[in-house]
Amino acid sequence: MRIPRVYVPQPLHRGGEVDLPLQAGEHLVRVLRLERGHPLRLFNGDGGEYAGEIASLAKRGVTARVGERRATPSPESPLRITLAQGIARGEKMDWILQKATELGVARIVPLVTERTEVRLDAERTPRRLAHWRAVLGSACEQCGRNLLPQLDEPVRLADWAAQTADDRGLRLALDPNGSRSVRELGPVAQACVVVGPEGGLADADLAILAQAGFTGLRLGPRILRTETAGLAALAALQALHGDG
Repeated sequence: MRIPRVYVPQPLHRGGEVDLPLQAGEHLVRVLRLERGHPLRLFNGDGGEYAGEIASLAKRGVTARVGERRATPSPESPLRITLAQGIARGEKMDWILQKATELGVARIVPLVTERTEVRLDAERTPRRLAHWRAVLGSACEQCGRNLLPQLDEPVRLADWAAQTADDRGLRLALDPNGSRSVRELGPVAQACVVVGPEGGLADADLAILAQAGFTGLRLGPRILRTETAGLAALAALQALHGDG
């Protein structure tokens, strides 16, 4: 019997009942056609997983009853990777967040760079962050992770780079003219990868990053789109130094 995993962005306590996110509830009822009492696996992104079951089905939504917490390890990578991603437009950003989560990224920093076209103000930023966290939760449902990647608030590249001065680990900025390739990187336990938005990182961005200790990383002879470049780097790093 298939037991669906459902991300619930709120505290979970044995014996309690929680409202499932609207989209998740609709999927359980309309697509999977599950009924009351069907078992579930619930998680809220803190690293744990709970047994559960569908408690009620109603027009206003689906609720679940929370069971015992289970010692189900989250399949995290031994390589802690931070993806500092220039904010991309619309569905491209969602795609990047989803696939980065599947590839085991530990932290995501949305960056405002010189060529960033998306503009987030004080009103739009909280809504966009909530949407992005939902994307992360959905990706964790699919790939089996119980721990959501840390998602920072959007920040200007120069401000963020200045804050990384004391950070340890490998610092890489994707650049078609970079001085190093993935195969030239030695064993590493922690890495930060900076990816530009549509249009890539501008010369001014690369200069800021170089001053902060970042090394240019090339991924091959072809120019990759923003939604491809970071994921290719993550996959290569995981294969050579992480999950592989």
